Amino acid sequence: MVTIPEYYEGKNVLITGATGFMGKVLLEKLLRSCPGIKAAYVLVRHKAGHAPQARIADMINCKLFDRVRDEQPDFAEKIVAVNSDLTLPELDLSTEDQETLADCINVVFHCAATIRFNEPLKDAMQLNVLATQKMVALAHRMKHLEVFLHVSTAYANCDRTLIEEVVYPPPVDYKKLIDSLEWMDEKLVSAMTPGLIGKRPNTYTYTKAMAEYLVQQECGNLNVAIIRPSIVGASWKEPFPGWIDNFNGPSGIFIAAGKGILRTMRASNNAVADLVPVDVVINTTLAAAWYSGSQRHTRPKSILVYNCTTGGINPFHWGEVEYCINMTFKTNPLEQAFRRPNVNLRSNPFTNQYWTTVSHTLPALLYDVYLRATGQKPRMMKTITRLHKAMMVLEYFTSHSWVWNTDNVTIHVTAAYYIKQEDRYRGILLPLK
Repeated sequence: MVTIPEYYEGKNVLITGATGFMGKVLLEKLLRSCPGIKAAYVLVRHKAGHAPQARIADMINCKLFDRVRDEQPDFAEKIVAVNSDLTLPELDLSTEDQETLADCINVVFHCAATIRFNEPLKDAMQLNVLATQKMVALAHRMKHLEVFLHVSTAYANCDRTLIEEVVYPPPVDYKKLIDSLEWMDEKLVSAMTPGLIGKRPNTYTYTKAMAEYLVQQECGNLNVAIIRPSIVGASWKEPFPGWIDNFNGPSGIFIAAGKGILRTMRASNNAVADLVPVDVVINTTLAAAWYSGSQRHTRPKSILVYNCTTGGINPFHWGEVEYCINMTFKTNPLEQAFRRPNVNLRSNPFTNQYWTTVSHTLPALLYDVYLRATGQKPRMMKTITRLHKAMMVLEYFTSHSWVWNTDNVTIHVTAAYYIKQEDRYRGILLPLK
């Protein structure tokens, strides 16, 4: 077996979602750890008057790319920005770009998706399912494609307690749903959504499950792998510890707790907090594509699914999260904190609601009265309202536990660590426990 850097040497890679949180880390890691890569094509749309090339140039100026900039000053020359909009027919690619991609791409990383949990179903289907369908169609035209890697989520099948590394059929036929949504108005779709998603908590998990099944049904002879990360957080080690570019999900909750704004939150102390650092997810993603691509002629033909989770390897419970947050921010306090950090996780919804009123709403109201009295603009109630919305979205995941089978990660991805050669291997994968 070739090493991971050797596998990617001379290859052209296509990445969707490269301007997103995981996409940035994937692009940086690929360019830094696989210096022999020929080119990284990234699909980027115009946004706020900025052309794709300008958006990529602005993105690679951030601190995330400092390490690769020091090691390989000319790394930006390998990035090819391609104007594209995944919501439009044929991905809004020009005929010339379609031909270029069809002729040269060897590996596809499809990371693009909407991660808004409560996105209207029509929008979630457009971005998570239909865009995936268009990417699969484009992949079928690629003459030298070795692997198509689809990034999903470990919670795509959260209506199950035991989640194997297989693709599960969705409750409805995705083709019929796509056809139905074309003629339905927003009001009708909104009324039908709770019945459609069933036991799943939101449209995000529902459409990600739908996208997995679509990939399985429409991949044909493509060599496909699916990565399912759980709750993705800040980097562990690469390119440096603690990197994150947003406060979505748990990161925002942790910061709010550190600032003393968050004092109570609904969670089960015994539920597993399946948090995984973004660099571990990206290392797994690159290793999964390496295994699927390098072994495509020797292994049985099937879609390899990788549950990239930590609960079965190194379980961490929400009760431990509470302790770590309080101890960390008391030892290393944040600047301009609202109050002393002291968050409490409560499993009882009524108790949590009481303390939400006492610890969040009333202090915020009083603080806004003070701001008004001193001629300042009130802001705390607005902050608290946004915080409560974020906590409501996460409540389902902090109150339940799942068991994920991780055999493929253990067997295939860990192989990348054991076959490393010290003189050539460039730290592509962090060793698993």
